[in-house]
Amino acid sequence: MILIPDRWREAETCAIRSLVTAAIALLLWELLARALAGSYLIAGPLEISRYLADHAELIARALGWTSLAALGGYVIGNLAAMVLAALAILIPGVARLISSLALIVFCLPLVATGPILRVLWGPGLGPQVTLAALAVYYTTFLPLLVGLRAAPPNWFDLVRSYGRGGWTALVEVRAMAALPYLFAGLQIAAPAAFLGALVGEFTGAERGMGVLTIRAMRSLDVAGTWSLATIAAAVSMLAHAGIGWIWRRLDDAPPPLILASLPDGATGRSWGARLNPLVVALVVIALWWASMDLAGLSRFFAKRPDDIWAYMIGGAGAGEHRAILFAALSETMMLALPGYVLGLALGLGLAIALLLMPGLARAVLPLAVALRAIPIVITAPLVVVAMGRGAAGTITIVAVMIFFPSFITCHQGLKRTPAALIALFDSYAANRWRRLTLAQFPAMLPAFFAAARMAVPAAILAATTAEWLATGRGIGGLMALTASTSDYGMLWSSVVLLALVAVAAYVALERVERAVLRRYGAEQLAR
Repeated sequence: MILIPDRWREAETCAIRSLVTAAIALLLWELLARALAGSYLIAGPLEISRYLADHAELIARALGWTSLAALGGYVIGNLAAMVLAALAILIPGVARLISSLALIVFCLPLVATGPILRVLWGPGLGPQVTLAALAVYYTTFLPLLVGLRAAPPNWFDLVRSYGRGGWTALVEVRAMAALPYLFAGLQIAAPAAFLGALVGEFTGAERGMGVLTIRAMRSLDVAGTWSLATIAAAVSMLAHAGIGWIWRRLDDAPPPLILASLPDGATGRSWGARLNPLVVALVVIALWWASMDLAGLSRFFAKRPDDIWAYMIGGAGAGEHRAILFAALSETMMLALPGYVLGLALGLGLAIALLLMPGLARAVLPLAVALRAIPIVITAPLVVVAMGRGAAGTITIVAVMIFFPSFITCHQGLKRTPAALIALFDSYAANRWRRLTLAQFPAMLPAFFAAARMAVPAAILAATTAEWLATGRGIGGLMALTASTSDYGMLWSSVVLLALVAVAAYVALERVERAVLRRYGAEQLAR
């Protein structure tokens, strides 16, 4: 008689459940597609399979081109994140400046910077690689910085006792402690790199998945659009799973919860804290100006800070320009804000529901990962076709973009409640609701605020993408129009304005987070 280990039986059971769940999902998908046949909304698995078989060579070439750009951006962006995180640790005096600059660049809207990069780089892979790098570096930088600070203090005492300095501590202690955080960031960055490459191809590339997607959407080729979306999601999921597999081979420990770190420095309003925004602004302006001048770029398309100042404030027609910009921005924000709130609320609600009904987790979590992997530049036009060009379509796109990462983060945060605290509530026979409200929900708050802050740029990206590709309204539609008419003053001003709004919203949420955590999680504010 052969004895099968329990863990093998458990793995076999999980595999069977996953296959059954996938089969049911595909069947429901096919039935829905047949029910909506002729509506130009959805293509089923069978139709997608036929399309992929008929266009296999074309899609393979496009996929190879996009994957090359995504891989280049993935490597460059993650290397930049590692260098920035190391500098922030080795030179603590510039940590605040580095974190602030990284945040500002991350808040630049991809759909707006794409046309600018296309003009600066010209034809080729340059814009796609750059946008892929911009899409991934912050998602690795932030968790890596948290991980580099996660080592126990007594380890550094040991390093100092041997007469070694900060570099030894970084390589021998901090780097080892940060590996789980690094791999978690690398997993998150994989789908983002593919999205960045696709956005770059939407701005005038000659080949790639993005080019095929534009053609399919413009010709109302539903089978083609869904086929490309399926391939993009599959590649992103495989990259995400592959990086996770590598980490599991290196370390069997469960992945850590990645929380957005609060800015360096004391919680009070010291003079350093008051001066920091001014210093950051001056550094950003200096770097912007110097990079344009050193590269010898024409002011016609490579605008400097004084050009934006004249266009929006001091020059002729500035009042009219401001009126156009702020009207478009208001229209976008009126849709982005409800979608943002709805996405966060749905993510938190589903996380709580799974905590109370854990049996649903095996079915919901794979679906969440799959839907998160589909690039927003492909889903946005499909949602708008289904729901119309009004407010409902854009709000839905923003909510979908935010919902899944918020759900995953909150779900992991609820699961990270200390076991001793749960045991204490169990010893008093507390019901599930009291345990949730008094123990698990407060323990989840840092994760919730991390999701809320990171969702700010995502909400702006989703709203402007929907406007750029589908509705033609708001500041996204304005940027699409100005990119096609070469009105680079309006395009650069739109980029600056959106970045300022994103940074301001991020900082405001950070203030709220500090106020809440001072009462419910003061240990999160300690350094």
